[in-house]
Amino acid sequence: MRLFSYIVSRDFGFAPNPFHGICTLAACKPQIRKHAMVGDYVVGLTPKPDGNRICYVMEVAEKISFDEYWNDPRFQVKKPVFNMSDKYKAGDNIYFRKHDGTWHQQKSHHTNEDGSPIQANIDTDTVSTDQVLIASNFSYWGVGAIPLPEKFGALRVLRSHRNDFDRKFVDDFILWFRHQEKGVLGQPEKWQHKRTFQ
Repeated sequence: MRLFSYIVSRDFGFAPNPFHGICTLAACKPQIRKHAMVGDYVVGLTPKPDGNRICYVMEVAEKISFDEYWNDPRFQVKKPVFNMSDKYKAGDNIYFRKHDGTWHQQKSHHTNEDGSPIQANIDTDTVSTDQVLIASNFSYWGVGAIPLPEKFGALRVLRSHRNDFDRKFVDDFILWFRHQEKGVLGQPEKWQHKRTFQ
């Protein structure tokens, strides 16, 4: 059991995507998506200017490929739909491998506004891994990100991620997390101007 921490540099409700009862990490942070395993925990912190507060915590329950994610009936609701509310627009189920072996990128937060693909995002999301992390046990605070308890200050990271915590640190963090309210507890930070995220 390991604990990964990183900075959520832009919280749009896309990566992570905490909606529809499931928290998923299906874009960005390829090294975490590659190396985290079922039973591990992922912690996303706000950037340093915002206090390195806790944006979300997820316990990885499943790890599946982009193709599996795209085809799984449970996750069709995670595909972006732009004529519905913002939580549908933020869908992160956007990749599948085409017959020629290249990646299809669905219109989403990671494409241009007209839906045309952005190769840099495709490369970031797919080159080193095609894995999606899935959690039903999660807390997502978003704009209401909570202060990082000082005893967990080692979670702070300047770039990339950290996962070199000793067992006692991990156990103490998990015990703390068990006592936190679960689910979506606030809207994404970048949605502050919106009145609702239904």
